Amino acid sequence: MNKTTLSPIIAGTMNWGVWDKNLTSKEMENMIHVCLENKITTFDHADIYGSYTTEADFGKAFSSSKIAREKMQLISKCGIQMLSENRDNTVKHYDYSTAHIISSVEQSLKNLQTDYLDVFLLHRPSPLMQADEIAEAVEKLKSEGKIIDFGLSNFTSSQTELIRQKTEISYNQVQFSATNFEPMLDGSFDYMQMHNIRPMSWNPLGCVFRKDIPQTHKLKKLLATLVSKYHLGSDTILLSWVLKHPSKVIPIAGTVNVARIQSLMKAVELELEKEDWFAIWSESMGEDVP
Repeated sequence: MNKTTLSPIIAGTMNWGVWDKNLTSKEMENMIHVCLENKITTFDHADIYGSYTTEADFGKAFSSSKIAREKMQLISKCGIQMLSENRDNTVKHYDYSTAHIISSVEQSLKNLQTDYLDVFLLHRPSPLMQADEIAEAVEKLKSEGKIIDFGLSNFTSSQTELIRQKTEISYNQVQFSATNFEPMLDGSFDYMQMHNIRPMSWNPLGCVFRKDIPQTHKLKKLLATLVSKYHLGSDTILLSWVLKHPSKVIPIAGTVNVARIQSLMKAVELELEKEDWFAIWSESMGEDVP
């Protein structure tokens, strides 16, 4: 059972640093304030973001902000070993040894300038991961108060069960949207509901605004109608679609556009009608539901 209460929508920081927006420390500090002012209190990180630099940049901005730690929740992930000038890796790989998990969390705490992570996730599954080693690290980190909740990211149901046999799992962060809806069909969300695991959704808007293909053409045409009906933006409606699933998915929004951040919580308040929900799914599939 989750011990941490996260905001209904999470701010994703992957693009805040050198990988995309390259926000200055002052801009990052302002972005944290904007999120909190709009009830987005949870921030999603990973050690690799910005080629191992974004956590530290965020930590400096957080320190400068003078915001009380208890007013926000911090998520981070580890496991992916990237090729980077900040690491000695010779090939991209995964490491889920007890020692690496513990040292990664301790480095994230130092970078983020905090004493604990509200949620710690394993970033992607590895064929070489050993559940006993993972559980040993997680239990030690929990006992020392360095992490509160533990979860996974991009794990299948069987991979999740392997780890769950050894230690409690509270979250699984997966790709889910109107254009990437497999988790609600392949048993992933069913499994999570059965075991009280809360899904988080990365890329919750899917490819609607990124690809110019027949699928997105159909969706945009329908969304134009729904925008007129609900008097809300297409992105808000798509987030509402994700939120309506009974597994209680928490979308991760990566935007740094202030106006969009200010409108994010409208998706939580919107009660998308059932037929509109199915219409969006049908247009995405290109056919009526079976």
